[in-house]
Amino acid sequence: MLSVLCLSLLMVALDATILNVALPSLIADLDPDALQQLWIIDVYGLILGGLLVTSAGVGDRYGRKLLFLSGVALFGAASVVAATSESSAQLIAGRVLLAIGGAMVMPSTLSLIRNIFHDPRERTLAIGVWAAVAGAGAAIGPLVGGVLVEEYGWAAAFWVNIPVVVLTFAAGVWLLPEFKDLGHERLDWLGALLSVAGIIALAWGIKHLAKSGVDAPGLLVLLAGLGLLALFARRQLSLPDPLLDVRLFLSRPFTAAAVGTLMAMMAIGAALFLLSLWLQYVHGYSPSQAGLRTLPAALAALAGSLTAPWVMRHVSVRAAMTTGLACMVAGFLVLALSPEPTTYPYVAVVFVALGLGDGLAITTAAAVLVSAVPAERAGQAGAVSETSYELGVGLGVALLGSIHAAVYASDMAGRPSAARESIGQAAELNDPAVLAAARTAFDSALTTTAWVSVGFVAAGTVLVAWLVPKDFTATSAH
Repeated sequence: MLSVLCLSLLMVALDATILNVALPSLIADLDPDALQQLWIIDVYGLILGGLLVTSAGVGDRYGRKLLFLSGVALFGAASVVAATSESSAQLIAGRVLLAIGGAMVMPSTLSLIRNIFHDPRERTLAIGVWAAVAGAGAAIGPLVGGVLVEEYGWAAAFWVNIPVVVLTFAAGVWLLPEFKDLGHERLDWLGALLSVAGIIALAWGIKHLAKSGVDAPGLLVLLAGLGLLALFARRQLSLPDPLLDVRLFLSRPFTAAAVGTLMAMMAIGAALFLLSLWLQYVHGYSPSQAGLRTLPAALAALAGSLTAPWVMRHVSVRAAMTTGLACMVAGFLVLALSPEPTTYPYVAVVFVALGLGDGLAITTAAAVLVSAVPAERAGQAGAVSETSYELGVGLGVALLGSIHAAVYASDMAGRPSAARESIGQAAELNDPAVLAAARTAFDSALTTTAWVSVGFVAAGTVLVAWLVPKDFTATSAH
């Protein structure tokens, strides 16, 4: 049963980063502008993150197995839409559908683990395997995408989902138990609308402000998102059977786990996106060669996730989570301090530090979130974990990717307008001087973005250390 859940999770996690190395091939085929490129990459995480709370509520009331299987089927159909895209608009639409399917799958996997594994130690180990698959899936996305794109074209990054969908659906029908809580009241559809609109508006506002600077539209959307989420929280407090029991966040370890997951995924999501482009455009590696060079992140994430249950048996949750986040801070410091032009040995160290820290932090956080709630509310805990996870990836690419793009454009002042948009468009001009300048600007912007990332993740580490009691252990959450 765990293998079925993890296989579906691997599929959804791969799609978060599999297009990173496919972007050059995709740009050459569909010719998206710089804004469309960012949306192709990050709309998946933003939409998925916005829908997770609602999906978890549907699963709790109507059946987690039913939600899981429906999501797998939709994911397969959406993969066909994306793979057959003849325009950037169709591809973005396909990514939106993939996000909806993924939002149905992801909270179901973690909540079903909560229902299947009742022993706390077994559950922590199962969550470690789950987190290893999630982290490794996101990290090996560039490798899988690189091999497929180089051999079959960018559409293969979506066609690969089809056999996984068929296998997972068939095995899920046969093996997975159904769980739904008959004590729930009807789904709060108004609350669901508020949560979806609030999260998406918040994410879009941050993305817009990072890309275009502080302006009225960005501030209005950002404030609207915060307002909608405040209304959602207020409404949930007044309901006897809330879609999300926001009182869970009164638990400082619970809040710390959500924050830690968000910060870790922002960091590794942005790093994989930017460094995949760096490998291809600055150093000229093919998609498969670039993907192979991201493998240290996947292996380190696997190691961090699988050792996390052992770590949590010997040290406190605070120590485990802050150690993981501190590893990520160290990784960005290596990137920020590496001499320019940056060389791959430094980047390999960065990948190891980010992967190890991500695996340890994410697994510890997931164990705290899931173990802190009763079985009938496991969907809510799963939604919080997955929302932090996916929104972190989307926000990391949107925010840090936009900061990188702004610094790159500034360094390319005086160059052709197309070259200022992105290094991909600079490469298409076939002007050696412009491409050389673009490579230098991209590398320099990477250093600046690394320093910003150090500040973000360090602040998150301090916040987590403050929120989690010193003596709080994994067994304290049960």
